[in-house]
Amino acid sequence: MTTLDVLLQQAVAAHPDSEALVDAPNRASFFTGEPQRLTWGDLDNAVNGVASALQAGGVNAGDAVAIQLPNAVELPISLMACFRIGAVATPFPIQHREHELRHGLGTSGARHLITAARPDRDDLLVASMGVLAEFDAAMFTFGTTTIDGATVLALPDGPASVPTGHIAHPSDVATICWTSGTTGTPKGVPRAHSMWLASSDSQVTELELTADERILCPFPVVNMAGIGGMLVPWLQTGSALFLHHPIDLPVFLGQISSEAISYTVAPPPLLNMLLRNEAMLDSVDMSHIRKISSGSAPLAPWMVEGWQERGIEIVNVFGSNEGAAMLSTMATVPDPAERARFFPAPQRLGIEARLMDLETGEEITESGRQGELRFGGPTIFNGYLQSDGSEFDEHGYYRTGDIFEIADSKGPRRLYQFVDRAKDIIIRGGMNVSAAEIEALISAHEAVAECAVVAYPDDDLGERVGVFVVAAPDTEPTLEVVVDHLRAQKIASYKLPERLETIDALPRNPVGKVVKVDLRARWQ
Repeated sequence: MTTLDVLLQQAVAAHPDSEALVDAPNRASFFTGEPQRLTWGDLDNAVNGVASALQAGGVNAGDAVAIQLPNAVELPISLMACFRIGAVATPFPIQHREHELRHGLGTSGARHLITAARPDRDDLLVASMGVLAEFDAAMFTFGTTTIDGATVLALPDGPASVPTGHIAHPSDVATICWTSGTTGTPKGVPRAHSMWLASSDSQVTELELTADERILCPFPVVNMAGIGGMLVPWLQTGSALFLHHPIDLPVFLGQISSEAISYTVAPPPLLNMLLRNEAMLDSVDMSHIRKISSGSAPLAPWMVEGWQERGIEIVNVFGSNEGAAMLSTMATVPDPAERARFFPAPQRLGIEARLMDLETGEEITESGRQGELRFGGPTIFNGYLQSDGSEFDEHGYYRTGDIFEIADSKGPRRLYQFVDRAKDIIIRGGMNVSAAEIEALISAHEAVAECAVVAYPDDDLGERVGVFVVAAPDTEPTLEVVVDHLRAQKIASYKLPERLETIDALPRNPVGKVVKVDLRARWQ
């Protein structure tokens, strides 16, 4: 067994002068400084420099370090600096604001934050410092714009100091990422080095990734998609990683052409749109692309077929921050129409999936019955921070909360078909939104008697956030009123509802649970 820092050291030793990590060309539009192109040797030196600065600033092995940066080279460098000194990297999406940061610091115990001023957030440093003061926590900042009390970080111009060594164990926690859930607040997901490596090994094998890969990463390097799907496979293969700040389509397509990208990921709406726009697609040199992974929403069979006709394999991905994952590739599901709908059961050593009937508690082994998909094995985390253990069943399998059924297939591997999300999660443009979290905040408004937050379909983002509101007596809550109320709570903007309908009463089943399927049907 090995660790993430050992993977980095192995890549550096194998090809120190090869290109390793490259910024998006439009970096100046969303971050500080000029775009960087780093070799593996440059990268190793930068990690040493940042790791030494963190140690000098009081970070010790085992400490959780919050990180909130966009997809610039400083983000993976900060993650790997934490790995090098044995700290626990705790990345936050850049959309998170004071509400989420306060919860995250309180839950994870992080007492240091790595951040930077950004053009889209004039108030970021002041607002973040205000939250840090509540926890007597310290701030590190990249860039020339800083704030009193912060320690400035910079990529080294020359040979950097080597930090005090730390030998991590594969079972040590490497990261705490954040996932939205039905509890109303983001949940911390601790993952050990061994868990990330087990997830990466499956992907590298099934996607046939090699050291010659040129990987374009448009997903934030803060969770399973960015870390497990991009960062760790890149470290494992010692290939080249090109960053993209989600998502500027002309820049994204330009990088595919100019950087000869061989593998990337893209959300289904983007792949649909591109395939419908032949003029745009024909203007892009995609001759080096072998595979594009997609997921977070069901794929359209016509889309998978259309890309395959162009010589590009669409890989259908099901995954979660907790470590549940299935990949549907051309090798395992050759028919593109089936690949859009079905996922083969994992066959990697020790990784197990099972389908359980939620009413009877029985395992489902035949087609035609729906049940909850559950996972066990080395990729699966050990439990949420401050958890009561209910995320696992009596056999220790992780309850995904996702409903599948077994497809009637004659192939060599059992195929699962996604049915619905049991957990009340809205996926807006690839970002998870907890309905319970938003409902709790909206319900605090004096004009709201009760509310239900649901998804409604959107061609561009897949889903958007909507809310049904039962008004308090003699009030008339509007979308503007509700959004202003939420903005005052300093929540991430992607969580804000974009549609509101007042309703006399929420539909409920015999035991009083809101029947959200009826509400969603009103907006179909």
